Amino acid sequence: MDKIDIAICEALQKDSRITIAELGEIIGLSNSACHRRVQNLSDSGVISGFSARLNPTKLGLGVQAFIEITLNDQSHQSMDAFEEALANMDDVLECNLISGSADYMLSVAAKSLSDYDEIHRNYLSELPGVSSMTTKFTIRRIKEWQGYKVSHLRH
Repeated sequence: MDKIDIAICEALQKDSRITIAELGEIIGLSNSACHRRVQNLSDSGVISGFSARLNPTKLGLGVQAFIEITLNDQSHQSMDAFEEALANMDDVLECNLISGSADYMLSVAAKSLSDYDEIHRNYLSELPGVSSMTTKFTIRRIKEWQGYKVSHLRH
């Protein structure tokens, strides 16, 4: 990635609705050169997709929970079974295999604590191979994710 690709990535993270013409003007490229660069970044997987960030509060999702999951064991079989079961759970927004005392960190958004309790009882507690679950709730979001600072990466 060169400086132009970095500038394209940072501009698209700020506003993915920007047109190729507007992007090209910001970056200093013709429409065709800009389109080609964006297409190459998409084809190479640097740009993995375009989406809108939604306000969870406006959607009625007032509870954000982070759940640390520890499995009974870390065998391939146990991890595969857990990950396969989790893949179809729409209430789980994100899941990461992590280091430390827990094996996975999940992110869940719910309408209320009682809604989270239902998700926990009906779905999370049914996940295979779980030996312990620790839930932490967000009190207030201090800084919202705004994208990767590509220009700060070492190349």
